Amino acid sequence: MDKFERRRHSLIELTKRLGHGAVAEVSSKAGIDPSYVSRMRYPEGKPGRKRIGEDLWDKLVGAFPELDPQVAPTAVSRISEIETRPADSFRIDLIEGEADMGDGRINEDYPEVLRAAEFPADYIRSVVGFLPPPGRLVLVTGRGNSMVPVIQPGDSVIVDIGCQSYEGDGLYLINSGNGQQIKSLQDRGDAVYVVSANELYPPFPFPKGAVVGGKVYLRARVERFN
Repeated sequence: MDKFERRRHSLIELTKRLGHGAVAEVSSKAGIDPSYVSRMRYPEGKPGRKRIGEDLWDKLVGAFPELDPQVAPTAVSRISEIETRPADSFRIDLIEGEADMGDGRINEDYPEVLRAAEFPADYIRSVVGFLPPPGRLVLVTGRGNSMVPVIQPGDSVIVDIGCQSYEGDGLYLINSGNGQQIKSLQDRGDAVYVVSANELYPPFPFPKGAVVGGKVYLRARVERFN
């Protein structure tokens, strides 16, 4: 049994212990899309099965330390990385795929980390208001024109994936079943509305069943590097 299969078994045991609502709890605490959590438990050969890679396992172990430590070898490298990084530097991972700012881009899989950027810790505090734990902030690249001029196509934004619900008017990463979108959410009294910056896109009530994937903080045209 390889490490990926051991991780799958460990995740299955965790969800059994958590009982009813386990997938939603894992999704919320680890910041992983619930459909992806479910598919990580699929046996080999089942369509849609997803392997638990290093970045996803780090998120799971960070949220649930009781997971089998024998399949969490990245803990050693994480300690080394923190020790060698400047004290005033904060790493944010860039995730694969784009969030649509138009009609919606289908992005069925939870995106895995590909690249990262370093920011001064003081800058992160000034943008977010606090210095979050590693992995809570990610970079997402927008596409489409519905948020122009606030966000231009190709701009990258900082997303706090620890925010999983509406927390007052602002920019959010949402998913209504047709992919990720960067939109403004506004409470207009009768309902919370999904609002675009581009007036060509009319506002509409936040759809039933839609989910908030994170709160968006602006960061224009982030330079990416491997």
